Amino acid sequence: MNIRFYNARILTMEEGAGVTEGELWVKGNRIAPAGPPDGTVWDREIDARGNLLLPGFKNAHTHSGMTFLRSYADDQPLHDWLQECFPMEAKLRPGDVYDLTRLAIMEYLTSGITANFDMYMFPDEIAKAAADCGFRTVLCGCVNNFTYDLPFMEKCWDEYNRYDELVSFILGFHAEYTCSRELLEGMAALAHKYEAPVFTHNSETRLEVDGCLERWGMTPTAFLDSLGMFDYGGGGYHGVYLNDADLEIFRRRGLWMVTNPGSNVKLASGIAPLQKMLDAGVSLALGTDGPASNNCLDFFREMFLATGLQKLQEDDASAMPADRVLEMATVGGARAMGLSDCDTLAPGNCADLVMLDLHQPNMQPLNNIAKNVVYSGSKQNVKLTMVNGRILYEDGQFHIGADPEEIYRRCNEIIDAKR
Repeated sequence: MNIRFYNARILTMEEGAGVTEGELWVKGNRIAPAGPPDGTVWDREIDARGNLLLPGFKNAHTHSGMTFLRSYADDQPLHDWLQECFPMEAKLRPGDVYDLTRLAIMEYLTSGITANFDMYMFPDEIAKAAADCGFRTVLCGCVNNFTYDLPFMEKCWDEYNRYDELVSFILGFHAEYTCSRELLEGMAALAHKYEAPVFTHNSETRLEVDGCLERWGMTPTAFLDSLGMFDYGGGGYHGVYLNDADLEIFRRRGLWMVTNPGSNVKLASGIAPLQKMLDAGVSLALGTDGPASNNCLDFFREMFLATGLQKLQEDDASAMPADRVLEMATVGGARAMGLSDCDTLAPGNCADLVMLDLHQPNMQPLNNIAKNVVYSGSKQNVKLTMVNGRILYEDGQFHIGADPEEIYRRCNEIIDAKR
């Protein structure tokens, strides 16, 4: 479709660009240069009424299928929580993950999220759910000692990087502590074979880091780097307990650290030193983690926690400024996920965007719109979420080819059957 937005405020997130006023044109699935009338036949013309258009948020660490465990095993430390979750996950079947992922996609859309970086079981069901809903998903490998193997990772690489224009695949494994050395060496070999980045959970808890030091005499970052795991880039999720040497490896290798403040707070894992990472030159992105550990897939809450916790940790109200957090949530996430044409609203990029309602009390007055988004913005401000040129969510209505109530029914049936 060709869609013309007019009377809009626009924040393209291009370097050095501020909020402008004017029009934004979508032709097919791409942002088109707006200018004088060019004879285009518009399928729809939307009066933005002064509301804000900006790139959709990129949720750079998710476990979408865990929606069935939302509020199931709460108020426990991470490792105890995992021991309750693992037996339930073992009961999942492929069709379950399809419906559970669709539920997560609906929640992403209500938060202005236009793409996610998903690490979970049954990737074929995740890919199908994304394609059927019209949502953009990057699958991350989740190999470990208990599920899947290296040949399966290669199959995923071949299949999902040509599955659908909205689906892609990046190498990954669960964590150092769930993988044998042989398996990790094999993953590093795959990274070299495909000259590809690798992502994993990294230094989420003190127990994880202490265990790695006991096994290998190195932190998870140092140990994995010693295997050649990051010779072609990649990154880690959480990074709560990275030391200075780890940060230097991240900087030198160009690795991404994807912070998940909501999950880390809820599980009392700690506060990732984001300001320290920023000062060290580490590339940053933002994620919600899964709906079992967060439990809310809300990027406004994640943005506020990302900045607020740093101010508290550093005892400095200037730490982790809002504009830097907004960059993490949009540009940073896109680049971490390999979505180089989804990072800004520059002409030629994919039309993945969100419209935020500024005509609500939490967004007034308009002293600084970008800071309003981070400090006072809310899911209630999301008027419209577009992925690849298609409006999938608008004014509380979903356009994903499925009845929301049917998805809710299916998901409740799934958890009822597993109890």
